[in-house]
Amino acid sequence: MSFTKELREAADPIFEAIYQHPFVQGIARGALGKEQLIHYVKQDFEYLNAYMRVYGLGISKCRTREEIAKFHEKIGYILHSEVHPHNNFCHAAGVTYEELQGYPLAPTAQHYTRHMLTVAAQGTLGEIYAVLLPCPWTYMEAAQRIMQDYRPQPDHPFYEWITFYGAPEAEPRMMAFCAQLDAWAVTASEEEKRRMREHFMISCQLEYMFFDMAYRVEDWPVPEKVLA
Repeated sequence: MSFTKELREAADPIFEAIYQHPFVQGIARGALGKEQLIHYVKQDFEYLNAYMRVYGLGISKCRTREEIAKFHEKIGYILHSEVHPHNNFCHAAGVTYEELQGYPLAPTAQHYTRHMLTVAAQGTLGEIYAVLLPCPWTYMEAAQRIMQDYRPQPDHPFYEWITFYGAPEAEPRMMAFCAQLDAWAVTASEEEKRRMREHFMISCQLEYMFFDMAYRVEDWPVPEKVLA
């Protein structure tokens, strides 16, 4: 069994919990509130900014131009393609994408971004692959299951979100990402592989928590004083 297959098997209860979470099921049924959608987009916009910074830190640790090119391609994908599902949620909520940019991170989003950035700053390239992998993997599987279980049609309010992440072309991108981590794991020490497993599992847990944050419209418990 490959390293990434071992990781996926270990994380199976988390993947299942993500799919069953009421926010993800709300996407599937087309039943999420305006404030939940808005909060998700506000937080995910900043999360993806941090995700691209992690790619940038990854580039600084690449050994070949081929590795650099893969990270560069992924940055471009977020900048130019991943705005599409955000716009779907904004349209459903009756707001513009531009209105939801530049907001402070909620506790869970801050935790997740700091987790990734810390690993990227302190870890190896393999650890960066591991900390990043749960995001695309959990989204792809959740969207594919929604497509299979609910068979959404174009009039579904979140059809574009679902079909973006569950599109057939998402799987080859995922397999390429897994192949990079598997290749790194072949020569990694047992201690490094332990760290990679830990980073992967924490990111999986934080994926669940991110959906929960959006569903509950999570914010900091004590409001800050507004200064004149």
